[in-house]
Amino acid sequence: MSENAILIIVVVAIVLVVAVVALVAAQRRGQARRTRAAHELRSQAAASTAEVEHHQREAAGQAAAAETAREQAEAAEARAQEARRHLAQTEAQQENTLREADRLDPSVDTRADDYAPEDVTPPRHQP
Repeated sequence: MSENAILIIVVVAIVLVVAVVALVAAQRRGQARRTRAAHELRSQAAASTAEVEHHQREAAGQAAAAETAREQAEAAEARAQEARRHLAQTEAQQENTLREADRLDPSVDTRADDYAPEDVTPPRHQP
């Protein structure tokens, strides 16, 4: 081999070694940069811990308030349903009383097709 060929091989080998060293150094710098960025993000996340805990407490409080409101609404609905049931009973009793009064009153035709016990005014006293 000639000296020029050996010189070219040595130069190519040196260039390859330098390129590999530069590549490894660039990779290490990239890893160091990503490590710093990850550390910075973790620090930011740690700094927001108090805010997260505050929002967790707030959400739990709102959930408890919603549950209380649901329970109160259910109780109110139960009371309303009981009042409607009582109203229906009272109306039925009133209608039965009116039907009985109409049955006893000779001036009311309870057999008419359009008969409905609707008059709830108290009768006048007749002398």
